[in-house]
Amino acid sequence: MRTIMIAGNWKMNTILDEAVALVNEMRQGLDRIDNVDKMICPPFISLAAVRESIKRSSIKLGAQNIYFEEKGAYTGEVSPLMLADLCEFVIIGHSERRQYFNETGEIVNKKIRAALKVGLKPILCVGEKLGENEAGRTEEIVSGQVKASLAGIDYPSGLIVAYEPIWAIGTGRAATGKQANETIGLIRRNIAELYGERAGQDVRILYGGSVAPANATEFISQPEIDGALVGGASLKADQFLGIAKQAAEIKNRLSG
Repeated sequence: MRTIMIAGNWKMNTILDEAVALVNEMRQGLDRIDNVDKMICPPFISLAAVRESIKRSSIKLGAQNIYFEEKGAYTGEVSPLMLADLCEFVIIGHSERRQYFNETGEIVNKKIRAALKVGLKPILCVGEKLGENEAGRTEEIVSGQVKASLAGIDYPSGLIVAYEPIWAIGTGRAATGKQANETIGLIRRNIAELYGERAGQDVRILYGGSVAPANATEFISQPEIDGALVGGASLKADQFLGIAKQAAEIKNRLSG
């Protein structure tokens, strides 16, 4: 069985002291949860301090973005070399990057290559807009994003994919478990087409988009879904812990 992962994307929230306080508030509770991978992705400025706070804990650390060049005159960007010694994972291609910063499939592809070169594990985000969903274009858009993002790249060991329908991010309007499961099954088939059936079955695919304690079980209990990329609820220790506990209960039930 694939190991469930619950990842928290803090986005552009928390100053340094708040980030450390938040991770300290949830650390002990997360450490008590077995059989589930727990990860947090704070802002760049807090990575080093949060890394220190989670030493010798079970919590994994990820960054929220990356640039595709290792060094140079790119004011304001953060290179893969700067992140390689700080964290294990990096979110790439999040819908907010695609929507607000015009990141294309080509740019996402370059970022994945840059991350892999220094040993970072990419969390590739894909998802369609509301109009695309209502027009029946989900399969076209999502498959196109997966294939463009991974074009010409050998199977990246440790790759995680997150399906985040743009119309469900931060809106309180989550997809149903059935809808998310169908699209994630599609993504799994896309991976199998690119890298073979074994890769399609091995890759972990998360759901993201207004995940909260009230609906987490609906998503995580679906057969194709391997956890959640949590936004707003990851900024509240009790809610993030609640989601992780639900994931552990589901994992234990399925393995028992």
